[in-house]
Amino acid sequence: MDKDALISTPWFFCGIGGSGMLPLALILRGMGAQVAGSDRSRDQGRTPEKFAWLESLGFELFPQDGSGMSDGAQILVASAAVEDSVPEVVRARELGCARMSRAELLSTLFNAAPARIAIGGTSGKSTVTGMAGWIMTQAACDPTIMNGAVMKNFVAPDAPFASARVGTGGVFVSEVDESDGSIALYNTTVAVLNNVSLDHKSLEELRELFGDFLARADVAAVNIDDAESAALIGRARRVVTFGLDSEQADIGIVAGSIVETPTTIAATLIDRRDGATYGLTLRVPGRHNLANALAALAAADAAGVALTQGVAAIESFTGLARRFDIVGTSAGGITVIDDFGHNPDKVSATLHTLKAHPGRILAFFQPHGYGPLRQMGHELAQTFARLLAGEDQVILCDPVYFGGTVDRTQGSQRIVDLIGDRARYIPARDDVAAYLAQEARPGDRIVVMGARDDTLTLFAKNLLEQIR
Repeated sequence: MDKDALISTPWFFCGIGGSGMLPLALILRGMGAQVAGSDRSRDQGRTPEKFAWLESLGFELFPQDGSGMSDGAQILVASAAVEDSVPEVVRARELGCARMSRAELLSTLFNAAPARIAIGGTSGKSTVTGMAGWIMTQAACDPTIMNGAVMKNFVAPDAPFASARVGTGGVFVSEVDESDGSIALYNTTVAVLNNVSLDHKSLEELRELFGDFLARADVAAVNIDDAESAALIGRARRVVTFGLDSEQADIGIVAGSIVETPTTIAATLIDRRDGATYGLTLRVPGRHNLANALAALAAADAAGVALTQGVAAIESFTGLARRFDIVGTSAGGITVIDDFGHNPDKVSATLHTLKAHPGRILAFFQPHGYGPLRQMGHELAQTFARLLAGEDQVILCDPVYFGGTVDRTQGSQRIVDLIGDRARYIPARDDVAAYLAQEARPGDRIVVMGARDDTLTLFAKNLLEQIR
């Protein structure tokens, strides 16, 4: 589908407020297309400010009852997981409307761009995408950026939910998803592989998907510190390697140069291809973010942006919403952090960042679904059990559930039992807030963790007000 066809087609997004759908809708609208949509969250009264903003931009929003599907020329964009019984799907079938998945539409837009930078890996995709997008923006490449999270650098009064940027420079930067196998749809100029670990698929499936991803790219940027990623380097045509620890990494860190604070991290970067070194200070904390920065710098380098230019740009990167996002600190010294951690790798990165500094950790974890909890629950429990110590605690509520036919027989209590004494099961989220507000004491760090639920941010903000 060419650009003229994209613009002239009326589009309808089922679940338009979702983290994967919203930026796509913004990109299409920014190109000049007519875009409408519905969302169960809107019908349930959740995050009304987001939907009011979309309407202010000219999006026509409907209840999720099928009423928005009125023309056979419309294309319905719906996640592959959306059930056939959803009213929009039923009505689209009656009208004979074409249907595209989120990944099909994204890959269509992405593959049409002259220069295509795809960020892949089990963890860190959104942050690396934001970093790489910011570098390309600062380098005057005027990129289009598709992200699954709000990028703080692009937030403005007229763009409070800036998870996308529409540019005209011919560069498209996007995170790409392996969880549904759709990573196979993307033809990339630069493919970034940050890491390979258990999440939604088996390691055998992931190795095949990520190996093919590298093989299709003109240039691959690969994390050589990650054994699974490094093992796939042979699949790439050309490769730029990066890593915090490996002395074989093309773009790496001088040993002993890392300096961490609770809100920043600094190090000396080295380009081992020519021996040049660069001082680097990030405005986001944690070794995982330093590794993410190396991934973004390697991506930009592979796309033709000089490292010196990339380093200068990334130092002004201010982070993503819900990625170790410090909501605030009470007068009594209790800090509340909003975080997207939802799988073992992400939870581990967040806890390691917290453990680098003093203070008790009170972790609240809301599982992002019953299915994922069954898939990775044991590894998740091991992560909490291994990294929490002393008086640290983790509290789990029931998994997020917005409807559907998923099996709900195995929930959070099983994970709490696996973690042990430092874990507590409190079914209702409001009761968790009351417990945390009563339990917290000066010096504590409360981290609110979970995915697939925008109201967690409001929960974290309200919790800070309760504590205050």
